[in-house]
Amino acid sequence: MDIKDSVAVVTGANRGLGRRFAAALLERGAAKVYAAARNPESVDLPGVVPLKLDITDPASVAAAAELAGDATLLINNAGSGTGAALLGGDPADIRLEMETHFFGTLEMTRKFAPIIADNGGGAVLNVLSVLSWVHPPNSGAYNAAKAAAWALTNALRVELMPLGITTTALHVGYMDTDMARHITDPKSDPADIAALALDGVAAGAPEVVADEVSRRVRSGLSAELAALYPQLVA
Repeated sequence: MDIKDSVAVVTGANRGLGRRFAAALLERGAAKVYAAARNPESVDLPGVVPLKLDITDPASVAAAAELAGDATLLINNAGSGTGAALLGGDPADIRLEMETHFFGTLEMTRKFAPIIADNGGGAVLNVLSVLSWVHPPNSGAYNAAKAAAWALTNALRVELMPLGITTTALHVGYMDTDMARHITDPKSDPADIAALALDGVAAGAPEVVADEVSRRVRSGLSAELAALYPQLVA
């Protein structure tokens, strides 16, 4: 789709990658950018339209859809990162990960797909992760939710096509954001990732594999499990 003159809704746009998406959209000439956040007062980027939104609350999603009825591009970026393991983690944290990454993304898409279609078509971008594909146990809840979001993305892209809506999945490893502030491994610049992802949306790409670690894991999906989980080797 043509990013210029689009009307975009970016979830989790008050910081991190979401804020970079909103800024990049403005730079590329988007007609309007709704910067969605649970606390719209925390949105400090000039030129955007703050939008109150909690993607885990269907009533909040419905209210946001009423306000952003001119949308042509939906960027499902909002996320959670509880760090919960599947065996020992707090069940509430595990449910939050799934409510955010799976059910929240689904609810946003269900509410905004008809709007985008009625406005002549457009695109959906889902921010996924390299952890959609490989699942270290110390972040099991997040991994499972991102894997579910990957499956959701692949299923919905086929349903959205007849509505004139393309779907792009973004897979990326660690970025230099608050969510990864405790990580010491190399991190990507979120501004660079936002640019790559929007290039993919503009080109109608089904998938953007944005960094080397994601490319390496993606290429290993057809290998034996031990290639991704060396601890399985006796």
